[in-house]
Amino acid sequence: MANEIIVGLDIGTTKIACFVGMRGENGRVKILGFGKSESLGVEHGVVKGITQTADSITRAVNEAADQAGVDIEEVWVGIAGQHIKSRPSQGSVMIPQDHVLIEQEDVDRLIGDQYNTMLEPGEEIIHIFPQQYYVDREALSREIPPVGVAGKTLTADFHMVTGNVQNLQYIKLAVERAGLKIKGVVLEPVASALAVLDDSDRDAGVAMVDIGGGTTDIAIFHDGIIRHTSVLPLAGNAITNDIREGCNILKRQAESLKVKFGSCLVQAVSENDVISIPGIRSQQSREIYVKTLAGIINARTKMIMEQVDYEIKLSGFGKKLIAGVVLTGGGAQLKNIKELCELITATDTRIGIPNEHLDPESISYTELMHPMYATGIGLVLYGLEKAEASEQPANDEEQAKSNTSSKVDLFADMDSIPSTPTKPEDDDASTKKDTKKKKNSENFGSVVGRWFDNIFNERLDEE
Repeated sequence: MANEIIVGLDIGTTKIACFVGMRGENGRVKILGFGKSESLGVEHGVVKGITQTADSITRAVNEAADQAGVDIEEVWVGIAGQHIKSRPSQGSVMIPQDHVLIEQEDVDRLIGDQYNTMLEPGEEIIHIFPQQYYVDREALSREIPPVGVAGKTLTADFHMVTGNVQNLQYIKLAVERAGLKIKGVVLEPVASALAVLDDSDRDAGVAMVDIGGGTTDIAIFHDGIIRHTSVLPLAGNAITNDIREGCNILKRQAESLKVKFGSCLVQAVSENDVISIPGIRSQQSREIYVKTLAGIINARTKMIMEQVDYEIKLSGFGKKLIAGVVLTGGGAQLKNIKELCELITATDTRIGIPNEHLDPESISYTELMHPMYATGIGLVLYGLEKAEASEQPANDEEQAKSNTSSKVDLFADMDSIPSTPTKPEDDDASTKKDTKKKKNSENFGSVVGRWFDNIFNERLDEE
């Protein structure tokens, strides 16, 4: 698989970046081509203007393709946005009498049953992460898979991630209009975590916080398993807009001030430092105190970090994050953001850059060693791992996915989509379910969700 070429497409709120990579001789990801363009038509991580976004995608992809000297046809696309939700779930199945020990098909049936969970209208299951298995109500240790254990009942806790199918469709339309096919869709915090975390981080317990332009993505790991995910609709653009309105200046000026002179801590800047902003046309230049700028940035960044702290506590793993908090994304470049995060979360914090997994022989290596490119590099890593895993026997969760539904293109003809096996029900419940299915038979989202899991794979616990 050393010659496998993978393309990652990060459709962000402020930028669209394309990465062409392969596995280097040292085992790290070697970026062969890299291109980026201004992101148009995207708000809070969600595609709104399909034509504008397609044009931005085309510019970024063409630049990366020219640099790498390859033709790009398929891409791994990251997905985020405030429509992403998560919640806990639990399922249980009885083990057939003819199974002396729990078999793989029992695990597959348990996981497959979760895709029949009732959701709110317009929502579909994106990820199902197994958390803990129980056999006859006794919890299994991480080292012991359920297959091969004797028991009558198999139960598991799950972390379920859902999204809005219409937003997925908009991504598909924009990518297709750019002349590309979607190889797979990846939750962006999962991709970012691949680029800036290692196995020891995930085992010890860590909160990965990706502060982008439109959203702040959170992924919490413990014992090597993703335990909690969340997407907040506040990020770098909100800070820029606060500066623009507070100082009454242009947006580009506000962004420049934030990056060059901004600080997340008011006490860390001088009382008397002043910045001169050129006036528009015949207007006189204006002066802004650095302390005033820091006050604006501090207020909004503090709000974001308080939301992050809330999500960490909500996950139930707040006191188990031995590896602390890892900040990445473009917002992680803000001065003193590490210190502010430590003050609010009372947790050790570091800035995550994709240096550990990035081959030094990569093109534009120095430029790519930046938190803002964590998602894009993570998408390439994700694609590489999936390509390599296809050569190996599937684990429990991957096998369950393949048995739950056929492996088809996420956006294939709706007529070709196979139905998902359902769990046995009594006649009355079955009649009610059939009636509901009939009402939703023309609902694009309710159909896609049954087999979306095959394309939108996740990096699960390797047992």
